[in-house]
Amino acid sequence: MARRLQPSLDRVVIENVTPCVDAGRHPAKSIVGEDLVVGVDLHAEGHGLLGGIVVHRAPGERRSRSARLVYEWEPDRWFARIPLDRIGTWTYRVEAWPDPWGTWRAELAKRVQAGEDVASELLEGARLLRRAAKSLPDGAPLEAAAERLSDASLPAGERAAEALAPEAAEWVDGPLAPEDRTRQEPELRVLVERERARFGAWYELFPRSLGPAPGRHGSFADAARRLPALAELGFDVVYLPPIHPIGRTHRKGPNNQLGAQPGDVGSPWAIGSQEGGHCAVDPALGTLADFERFVAEAQQRGLELALDYALQCSPDHPWVREHPEWFHQRVDGSIRYAENPPKKYQDIYPLDFWCPAREALWQACLEILLFWIARGVRIFRVDNPHTKPFAFWEWVLAEVRARHPEVVFLSEAFTRPKRMHALAKLGFTQSYTHFTWKNTAGELRELMTELGTPEVLAYFRPNFFANTPDILHEYLQRGGRPAFRVRLVLAATLSPSYGIYSGFELCENVPLRPGSEEYLDSEKYALRWRDFEAPGNLNDDLRRLNRIRREHPALRRLDNLSFWGASNEHVLWYRKSDPAGELFVAVNLDPSGPEEAHVQVPVWELGLSHEQPYEMEDLLTGERYPWRGEWNWVRLDPSEAVAHVLRLRRPEEAS
Repeated sequence: MARRLQPSLDRVVIENVTPCVDAGRHPAKSIVGEDLVVGVDLHAEGHGLLGGIVVHRAPGERRSRSARLVYEWEPDRWFARIPLDRIGTWTYRVEAWPDPWGTWRAELAKRVQAGEDVASELLEGARLLRRAAKSLPDGAPLEAAAERLSDASLPAGERAAEALAPEAAEWVDGPLAPEDRTRQEPELRVLVERERARFGAWYELFPRSLGPAPGRHGSFADAARRLPALAELGFDVVYLPPIHPIGRTHRKGPNNQLGAQPGDVGSPWAIGSQEGGHCAVDPALGTLADFERFVAEAQQRGLELALDYALQCSPDHPWVREHPEWFHQRVDGSIRYAENPPKKYQDIYPLDFWCPAREALWQACLEILLFWIARGVRIFRVDNPHTKPFAFWEWVLAEVRARHPEVVFLSEAFTRPKRMHALAKLGFTQSYTHFTWKNTAGELRELMTELGTPEVLAYFRPNFFANTPDILHEYLQRGGRPAFRVRLVLAATLSPSYGIYSGFELCENVPLRPGSEEYLDSEKYALRWRDFEAPGNLNDDLRRLNRIRREHPALRRLDNLSFWGASNEHVLWYRKSDPAGELFVAVNLDPSGPEEAHVQVPVWELGLSHEQPYEMEDLLTGERYPWRGEWNWVRLDPSEAVAHVLRLRRPEEAS
């Protein structure tokens, strides 16, 4: 027997609520101090008006508040703006209803304007008010208004004028009856984070390489002496690879060689020795107290510290002895080391997050984060999160945020796009991307178009690292200093968050072997002393770009990027729009020689005529160029300038 259809009794259709990530399974993301813009399609049968609100609740509040939905320019599309004044997880849902009172007033106005007799319409209005009064705790004011509308002893024109007065619109502020209200389900969430979650310039360094002379192991005190220079260059975050004791069993020698020699320092990612595990520091770097002083010194310089969170162990980690059940074990009882074919990591044991004792393991991993948070760390760069269960990340990130909503997590997931996006949805604040491998105009436009869709912007925030200890792209190997300058400009202007690994500013570009992306004499396995003021450094570029990023709000956002025409595919031309100032960027992607192009300026969007003159001020050099109309010419010679970062100066600004 066929099952009978049970129709919905909802009075209004609520569709396409935004932001909404996977039908509400995951929270959207925003930044404190901004507005949450909720959009929704509302429609119902007939021609009557509709009303609606967004019911929202701030973190820590028991009572909800509401924001009125306003019909805007798109057909059947409504919007509400909710100021987000604190960090944490907010909730929101749409409620909508037919608006017979508003419909009645609109029709009454037309009838009055046409000179019609409105006596019967006034009685209908009174009936609506009486119905609304029944659902109110105190309906007396509406009952009194209904009496006046239906009082035939008063002139109809006088009664109509009262009903059409602006204040009468508020007589019925919601549905006439509770059953007329339609609620959107499920309730949605938005994770509101601090500004550093979206915007910042990161610098990665190995404290052990900052010793006072070549070959001498550096300490936290030595690293602290580097902080004033990094602050002066305009960085916001200093990121440290693991600082924990390094295992001795199967320790790697220079260039990932098996069999370390006496004095070889090993890989910081081989975590744990007899000196301790994830809650200890390598004695060669100093003590926990030394680390806390380093954190305090960074904060005094306006820098935040990011710490590597790598959930893996060396064979000497205390957990191997105390909790062998937490590791992957072979049939013969031995523990399996890590592999990422063709790479082998004999000095690292991966954890088994699905082991029978996983509750204790997961709790121990949470305790690591809480330990370092208690010592001033508020940012974590998470190593290879895509190799651990998604369920673990959803749980541990939520546990940390329940206690410390200000903590930022960067996902180091160089993996397939769907995995990267899934981790972002589960709660990671930012993510590495495939930017490092996107070097042509077409590749960059494709990447930024994908990252800039409203659906992705709702949950994914990129961090464009131009290089890492593991990734020295062929573009940098072959292009030399101009290539480093190109990638720096792209990273710093395309993404609100970007980073470099120490040595980038010195244009270090020698690979381990032809075709390899690994560095020769990689700092992962050996000390690497540097003269940061060596000739040819990029310090001036870094200083200028970081200053420009701080001074121009257009570079703090990703949703304002658009690409425009350029007559040469070696020249990437894009716009970053903002009410505080329009920026245009031209980058020569060919580090081998000069390139020129005619580039397009959308004057019609900027309120300029096709013949109107204006100026472009290059924020990198201070030069000003007189331009006119839609198409103008640029020439970029890598030996001098690889890019223009141009601020539009309107005719009234130009001198």
